[in-house]
Amino acid sequence: MMNWRMPRRVACFVILAVTFSALCLAAQEAPRLELTAKSAVLMDYASGEVLFAKDAHKPLPPASVTKIMTLALALEALQDGRVQLDTMVTTSQHAARMGGTQIWLEPNEQMSYKDLLYAIAVGSANDAAVAVAEHLAGSSSAFVDVMNAKARSLGMKNTSFSNPNGLPPSEYGVPEPHVSSAYDLALLSRWAWKLPLFKDLASTWGPVVMRENTSRQPELWTFNKMMKQYPGMDGIKTGMTNEAGFCLAATAERNNVRLIAVALGAPTSVERNNDIAKLFDYGFSQLHAVKLAATGEKIGEITIQNGKENKVAVAPVQDVVVSSRRDQKLEPKTQIIPGATKAPIKKGQSVGQLVVFLGEKEVLRVNLVALSNVEKASHLQMMLRTMQKAVKGK
Repeated sequence: MMNWRMPRRVACFVILAVTFSALCLAAQEAPRLELTAKSAVLMDYASGEVLFAKDAHKPLPPASVTKIMTLALALEALQDGRVQLDTMVTTSQHAARMGGTQIWLEPNEQMSYKDLLYAIAVGSANDAAVAVAEHLAGSSSAFVDVMNAKARSLGMKNTSFSNPNGLPPSEYGVPEPHVSSAYDLALLSRWAWKLPLFKDLASTWGPVVMRENTSRQPELWTFNKMMKQYPGMDGIKTGMTNEAGFCLAATAERNNVRLIAVALGAPTSVERNNDIAKLFDYGFSQLHAVKLAATGEKIGEITIQNGKENKVAVAPVQDVVVSSRRDQKLEPKTQIIPGATKAPIKKGQSVGQLVVFLGEKEVLRVNLVALSNVEKASHLQMMLRTMQKAVKGK
């Protein structure tokens, strides 16, 4: 057997080359972004993939970024019919005592649910957040229980809310911690963005006028100035307390790629905004996307059982967008899976799902709704169809 030994100089060169390649691969997998925030995360909205993380699971005070959860639960209640936009909400003594940013609600003052939602989203009003929470759950503490239950259902493992607006727990006189993580808030933002009206609320610049036709008309303008500073950014929520520092959960879209970025605990608002811009710049350089269908756009038909019509046109309840890394091919395939398809069917009723694949991997599943009503077929129609099937079967 031949005893072959690599020359020492060649061996060193090979080791250096392998080491350099490994370092390059590591740099691709974990980009070096110099951020001032204590914690940060960048997430692909379409897939939920984390593209960058810095202490992303570290529990930290989220300040008014908390209000994303309050708004989202308020919109769920609206969607479920438990409340209407024109419902009048009465302010309690407790809600009126809130400090920080507010719309100066007075005890027993009534304001529409819609106005309160805009006060929370645009003006970051602490008093409005508590008024809505009390209206929905009976008390602020009961609403907090709902917040934490929803957080658990979303997989927010490092989150514990103690109030609906993000003020430090010490101001409430409660011992419970009020913390979340950058990753958890990205999960929350991704879910909230899909809710009807959330985008309208979270992307409003202003002015929003409270108490029109009265002498008390505060004008509300968003605290999220990046919406006019960073191209493509259109929400979501800022936050700041002395304890939390400067925080922001944000989303931006370019060329069908939507990203979610969260930064917690930055020293200043300028540094926080710079961190978010760095995250978005990196994300847009890494991803490409294709939009397969828009919300409400007909994408096919589903067969209906026992209906006057045999089929009904269907559409997705949200934009169908597939994204991936730029170095990967983007050739999605789709499959329609029927669900509840027995007549009668109402327009807007969920009747199936659209499943999207990249290769063999399922990357997206979106509910499909009927685009028209389908009444139940008459007995005569059913008899005729049965006879036609029998004839065809011969």
